[in-house]
Amino acid sequence: MLRRITSVAAVAALALGFVGTPASASPDRSTTYYLALGDSLAAGYQPATPLDRAEGYVGQLHRELQATEPKLRLENLGCDGETSGSLLAGGTCEYPGRDSQLEAAERFLHAHKDKVSLVTIDIGGNDLNRCARGGTIDPACVQNALAALAVNLGQILARLRAIAPRTPMVGMTYYNPYLAAWLAGPAGRALAQQSIQVSGAFNGLLTTLYRAAGVRVADVAGAFASTDLTTQVPLPGVGTVPLAVARICAWTWMCTKSDIHANVTGYAVLANAYLAEV
Repeated sequence: MLRRITSVAAVAALALGFVGTPASASPDRSTTYYLALGDSLAAGYQPATPLDRAEGYVGQLHRELQATEPKLRLENLGCDGETSGSLLAGGTCEYPGRDSQLEAAERFLHAHKDKVSLVTIDIGGNDLNRCARGGTIDPACVQNALAALAVNLGQILARLRAIAPRTPMVGMTYYNPYLAAWLAGPAGRALAQQSIQVSGAFNGLLTTLYRAAGVRVADVAGAFASTDLTTQVPLPGVGTVPLAVARICAWTWMCTKSDIHANVTGYAVLANAYLAEV
């Protein structure tokens, strides 16, 4: 569980032969921080109105952690549409006085040195999403995206570790939203099966990169049973479908709104996968 820092500094007023302004109260040194990085999943996006980003996995995980770490504060830098390239170099979301999400994270880690108890990150989904268009997956696009992700995420993790070498960090594998294509007949089933191969390579790369940097990995893909097309379960309004398909339909907006994002239940699954690694 998260490390507690319980020492409290006392600030004494100096007597210089006159009555000065009373010293301000010292900061509460028992306060610690949870820094969240990533894309729209970290930012808690859903295609819902009103949008309550507090129900994303970061918000839910923060509340769970506060049960044992009441003074844990959240700093969520997650950005809708972020790729590994834009997280590294900027260009998607604006951070005051900073060029990129990574630079914002670096400044936060410097400003709160030894007070950040946890860093979570999810990135890479948007790198691959552009490779699935019009009911097909472009293999050349996938290869290029994975090659760029390997370079970008490697640099991101190296820079984070340079500042916070001992801070607990957790990344994640991704669920596979394109399994929803299974419901679209034979062509959709072929796409779903192809997406499993791509997802396996993607999540394998993420796992390798995270572990090489001493970052634990939340097994979101496993929680979603993302490769299980054998186990058959009922899906309300549809019939019997593979478990992997049923969970995508139940835990994301993909089958109802063709939107890849998790719903509140799905975000709880992500939060629990992270919690298991904290």
